[in-house]
Amino acid sequence: MAYFPLFLNLNGKTVLIAGGGPVAARKARVLLDYGPRVRVCAPDFVPELEALPELELLRQGFSPELLEGASLAVAATGDREVNRSIGELCRARSIPVDVADSREESTFLFPAVIHRGRLSVGISTGGSSPAACAYVRRELEQALPPSLAPILDWLEGLREEVKGALPKAERRAGFARLFAAALEAGRPLSPDETRAILTAPTPSQEEKFYET
Repeated sequence: MAYFPLFLNLNGKTVLIAGGGPVAARKARVLLDYGPRVRVCAPDFVPELEALPELELLRQGFSPELLEGASLAVAATGDREVNRSIGELCRARSIPVDVADSREESTFLFPAVIHRGRLSVGISTGGSSPAACAYVRRELEQALPPSLAPILDWLEGLREEVKGALPKAERRAGFARLFAAALEAGRPLSPDETRAILTAPTPSQEEKFYET
């Protein structure tokens, strides 16, 4: 069964990770890129977790009260029964939970992630093959141009200018032309280049037909 990719705004939200091992460390590093307050509970932590200053490390085992205020949870303790219990508590409280050793007990699966500025790509095989996820992520990372992140920031900053320059029906095509030109240039366009594209005549339906 395929899982639907759902993108969440975690900025400023609380995320609980139960577990102090390599799996918890890997997931904490990914989550920190998206601005949540990440709380990690475990009797002991691997050095990778202790080296992340943004984390709130609680040197204790899991207890249900740690879920108070959590918007997301990860159960990665290495103890099957504790992970199962966390999954049950989260499902009862409608807290999305990834149970690292049981996709059946999870309400979401932690994807392999590519993060480039405003771009986020989540990759999942429904839990069937982490190796396949890693392969697809490597291939996509190599295919993405390094200029993509600054181009996306530039496009975000142009939203009001494009709204003022083009009627609503033409804005999507206008953004597409700007993106294509910036991608070809390998950089955000200059103000003059941007204005030239926004003021260029829109191709007629007949011209579009012959272009295809």
